[in-house]
Amino acid sequence: MNILHIANHIKQSGNGIVNVMIDLACEQSILGHKVAVASEGGEYLALLRQHNIEHYNLDQTRKPMQMLQAFFHFQNIVRRFQPDIIHAHMMTGALLSRYSKGFRKYKIVTHVHNEFQKSADYMKVGDTVIAVSQAVAKSMANRGVNEIKLRVVLNGTIGSKRNQRMEGISLKGRSIVTVAGLNERKGIADLIEAFNIVSGQCPESELYIVGDGPEKERFKTMATQSSSRNRIHFEGFQTDPKKYMSSSEVFVLASHKDPFPLVLLEARESGCAIIATDVDGIPEALDFGDSGMLVPPKTPDKLAEAILNMLNDEELREKYKRSARQGLDFYKVERVTKETIEIYEDLLSNKYRMSSRREEMNGME
Repeated sequence: MNILHIANHIKQSGNGIVNVMIDLACEQSILGHKVAVASEGGEYLALLRQHNIEHYNLDQTRKPMQMLQAFFHFQNIVRRFQPDIIHAHMMTGALLSRYSKGFRKYKIVTHVHNEFQKSADYMKVGDTVIAVSQAVAKSMANRGVNEIKLRVVLNGTIGSKRNQRMEGISLKGRSIVTVAGLNERKGIADLIEAFNIVSGQCPESELYIVGDGPEKERFKTMATQSSSRNRIHFEGFQTDPKKYMSSSEVFVLASHKDPFPLVLLEARESGCAIIATDVDGIPEALDFGDSGMLVPPKTPDKLAEAILNMLNDEELREKYKRSARQGLDFYKVERVTKETIEIYEDLLSNKYRMSSRREEMNGME
């Protein structure tokens, strides 16, 4: 089938939405489907070309003139590519797909990653709406999406063509690592506050914050005001954060909201002892606590207690490292692709059944 993915960009910036789309596109092309991506471009262009995936430049800047131009440009893309399925990963692409449809026969699949955003309401326009976790599906149903349209496909990153094989690095002391966007939602302030408690009881502990984001300077200022400022390291965005994960004693994700973070699957693959907050799709990503320790969100004292327990108890730490690696076959990109293709096939078979039924009715007149 002809599959057209659409997103705002294909930058190698740690954006989980983009990463899921790139993984799907590559695997679908390997399976023999004709695949294309429409976006404003980015570093993953070379990977798409490597897998014979066509890329159409599409500026989706949310300004009236640019959106009008994007509408006509997208219609040209559709005419040229003739998609059976348009898979929209972000709000703008979902709306472009719906408003461009007219009498065209393609089906629209929308993929809800960040349901906490107001823009997720617009993902209802899909003929099928994919949710990345049961928690996201429940939230979208509460927001008015017909449950008949909702399908859950849990994320998976194992075997991604994006992955680069890199050796671990040497980290100082008792290393605590987080990999996250530097914004309030990821609980970075909570982690810094928790580390102040941890460092008082474990003087050899070191905190490595891997990632970038809009609130980086605020968190850096917070760190410099800490008594542990010399042991808090901001490492910036890393194209392969797993080199930090594999070298850590403890991996922490302190999110306030997180639908189904890919980073936890990467941490599991790296064999980390994981501590994460009990919110949204995080428990699903950690087998409801079997593959990582869960703590309440926005509670730095409880987070600090969990980190200290993990650092001080080698047997507990090794237990979570072993359990993190168990059951990872389920999180392979091949499974995600298979389930997604089945959704496409269901949509298209329904279309063909409806078309045959109309022809049958017309013949009876």
